[in-house]
Amino acid sequence: MSYYMVQVTYKPETWATLIKSPQNRVDAVRPAVEELGGAIHGAWFTFGEYDVVAILQLPDNVSAAALSMAFSAGGASTAVVTTPLLTVEEWIEAMQKAGKIGYRPPLIS
Repeated sequence: MSYYMVQVTYKPETWATLIKSPQNRVDAVRPAVEELGGAIHGAWFTFGEYDVVAILQLPDNVSAAALSMAFSAGGASTAVVTTPLLTVEEWIEAMQKAGKIGYRPPLIS
């Protein structure tokens, strides 16, 4: 299974609803994540460009895309950004492969 960081920006109307009736959105989205065969490893509300950041584990990119589409289609957000994450071991494997593929960059003068 692969890891993904999902960042969400809520609409002002969504914030108004949550302020009026606070709720645990992690518990609310957990069934959708689990339906795709995934798990939520952690979620945080944040200051800045995004209101929520979550680390999820999902079986594949198609599942991650489906979840992102569902979140976007729900209408509560202005942005949903899903970023694939690699473990340190996967990153080392990628670096090892990069060193063996023979790519040569263009000459810079």
